[in-house]
Amino acid sequence: MSCAIGDIIFICRRDKKIVFLIKKISDLYNHGTFRLSKQKKFIMVRKPGGPRKRFVKYDEPETPKTWRLNQYIAQSGLCSRRKADEYIREGRIKLNDQVVTNLGVIVKSGDRIKVDDKPIVPEKNVYILMNKPKDVITTLNDPEGRKTVLDILGEAATERIFPVGRLDRNTTGLLLLTNDGDLAQKLSHPSAQVSKIYEITLDRPVLVQDLNKLRAGFTLEDGFIKPDAVEYNLEKGKNTLGIIIHSGKNRIVRRMLESLNYKVKKLDRTEYAGLTKKDVPRGKWRHLKKIEVINLKHFINTRTQSSER
Repeated sequence: MSCAIGDIIFICRRDKKIVFLIKKISDLYNHGTFRLSKQKKFIMVRKPGGPRKRFVKYDEPETPKTWRLNQYIAQSGLCSRRKADEYIREGRIKLNDQVVTNLGVIVKSGDRIKVDDKPIVPEKNVYILMNKPKDVITTLNDPEGRKTVLDILGEAATERIFPVGRLDRNTTGLLLLTNDGDLAQKLSHPSAQVSKIYEITLDRPVLVQDLNKLRAGFTLEDGFIKPDAVEYNLEKGKNTLGIIIHSGKNRIVRRMLESLNYKVKKLDRTEYAGLTKKDVPRGKWRHLKKIEVINLKHFINTRTQSSER
């Protein structure tokens, strides 16, 4: 039995229950527990009370066959979508040798796109997870000549990638970099409510009443803020906290603690959108696995759909 392309949307967690939302397969197996075979070419289907295991061929989803014109240009690595819109308005874009000024044009596979009479093709999407060290800037370049996240990658990434969100120069931990503008935009949007976990080391032990204030939430200069959870890290002492938060406001964790008269000595992002630092030492990076990319896209699409209801 084969799965048709586009039928598969799934989440995979090692050593945990795996839920697949697969239209045809879920109808047959009534939302049983699924996982990929070791070869990652088949889905192993296991249903309580049914056959112990059954393998179903897994066809990897194809790249979409249509793009918005600005998306196509941005995916070529030439510029951002916003800049692509400017090029279109200025009449610098040709579609099949015809000048295009309409922003809503759809590009199909096989179409020929030129910018200033030079042909372009989309880049393959790249997803990189980095464990950012201290004193590194989360920008593509720095006029002051300070080390950036792209300096860590060196020549390993030839595509036009950019960081999703940002970490302060003195903040360490997980940072996602990609050239997938759609995913980056969705992850950065407040409606996505992307969960982030931080470990914070402070200049002194946190008082219980201050911990309770953090848990209850309070108002800063840009509005009310409340973490999803805050706890002592008892293995390291009461001057170290673990905090889960989905707000993307600038320097929000530092500002929360500073408002309570604590000085943040270390701030480390240990988890981002379900991705962890496992197998990524400080100052190193790795490409996301295919299953991790699928998980991210499923997560963000689910959140987007929920916010639209």
